[in-house]
Amino acid sequence: MRILYTASEALPYAASGGLADVAGSLPAALCKAGHDCRVVLPLYKSIKPELREKLKFVKNFTVDVGWRKQYCGVFEGKANGVTYYLLDNEYYYARDGLYGFYDDCERFVFLSRAVMELIRQIDWKPQIINCNDWQTALVPVYYQTYYKFQYGYEDIKTVFTIHNIQYQGRYGMDVINDIMGIPMYHAKLLEYDGAVNLMKAAFETADKITTVSPSYAWEILDPWYSHGLDRALTNKQYKLCGFLNGIDTTLYDPEHDPLIPAHFTADDISGKAKCKTELMKSLKLASGDEPLIGIITRFVSHKGIDLIKYVFEEMLSLGCKFAVLGAGEKIYEDFFKEMAWRYPDKVSVTLGFVPELARKIYAGADMFLMPSQSEPCGLAQMISMRYGTLPIVRETGGLRDSVRDAGGENGNGFTFKTYNAHDMLNAVNRACDYYQDKEAWAKIVSETMKNDFSWDNSAKLYIGLYKELAGEE
Repeated sequence: MRILYTASEALPYAASGGLADVAGSLPAALCKAGHDCRVVLPLYKSIKPELREKLKFVKNFTVDVGWRKQYCGVFEGKANGVTYYLLDNEYYYARDGLYGFYDDCERFVFLSRAVMELIRQIDWKPQIINCNDWQTALVPVYYQTYYKFQYGYEDIKTVFTIHNIQYQGRYGMDVINDIMGIPMYHAKLLEYDGAVNLMKAAFETADKITTVSPSYAWEILDPWYSHGLDRALTNKQYKLCGFLNGIDTTLYDPEHDPLIPAHFTADDISGKAKCKTELMKSLKLASGDEPLIGIITRFVSHKGIDLIKYVFEEMLSLGCKFAVLGAGEKIYEDFFKEMAWRYPDKVSVTLGFVPELARKIYAGADMFLMPSQSEPCGLAQMISMRYGTLPIVRETGGLRDSVRDAGGENGNGFTFKTYNAHDMLNAVNRACDYYQDKEAWAKIVSETMKNDFSWDNSAKLYIGLYKELAGEE
């Protein structure tokens, strides 16, 4: 099959979050399965010089952005067996950072329109276009309103993937005419609650809507999770489904990872003890056999930091130690700094994001705490399990779909249901009790490391969806 995957960021070229991981890994898995999947993203200023040097200029053309005609250069790159098209316009993309500019609406209107124009410029026609989040949400809208009946665009199906429903692309109604160049008689496709909502427009026009986990697909029909879009989704349930994301099992591999002090496998986990000892030594934590809990996250309320804050000292009284890595809201940063100051031999806090330290925490911790309010998919719990570190999670979104409580069959972690600090504390307590039985703990660690969270599984589900849309068996 021929699939065009379009996103505002994708590894190895540009990344700010989980979307880049998906846009880097899923197309590679699709190509590995024998399909021709190509990726389109902007040519940002922040792309590393060594990657930029390998890009090949293909051609340039102009793109209509409202009443303007804007230059678009096309550069081609290859990575992990995937062809990448990077779209160049220095006015929009030669800036420090990917998002957060006053004209983000115009920058990503340009991207969506350029994706559609690109199809007539390259000698390749996709059967499926998979677009992601609000930044490329206009692709199915432009296809339905402008391109569907043009020569060379026949029978293309569109899929829209929601990575986080919180970010919707909301703007004033004036952008329809001035920036998008969409006739006002199509305004009802874009309008929601008195404003333009790009995500809602994709719901209206895409052939299928997917999310990054099965649980998130039904959670976002509930006002608690939907950030106001449940009304738009309720009557689109017939085209909504969820597939659990995977992780890059080559990058996250405890058997060969160059960033960890000792290697280990599911069959021989002895190296994990050395990883823990070295981690505690480097973080200046007191040596000892108490359970070490890792936390790697953004310090924001929807990641459940409030729960951690509320019962942190009670968790310490259970005998736990903590290795914390992250950054975010000052109130949470200050809290963690105070805990590290009060309990220097039990709590280590590193502000910021340090990939090498993250890997050492994944490998060296015994447990990984992730009590999110909502989590569309979550990759950290899968990475931690890959390294034999058992997750303690709230049952929401992808956490519910990937972690099974050790109190039942095939357990690979510890879960709690309600968003409540003492329910979380109870899960931590159960994990600490389980940890005391060294034989049982070693067995569950070994079994958990055998879980398959590779992209191959997710790719099969996407291929099934694409084939169904294209009418192939």
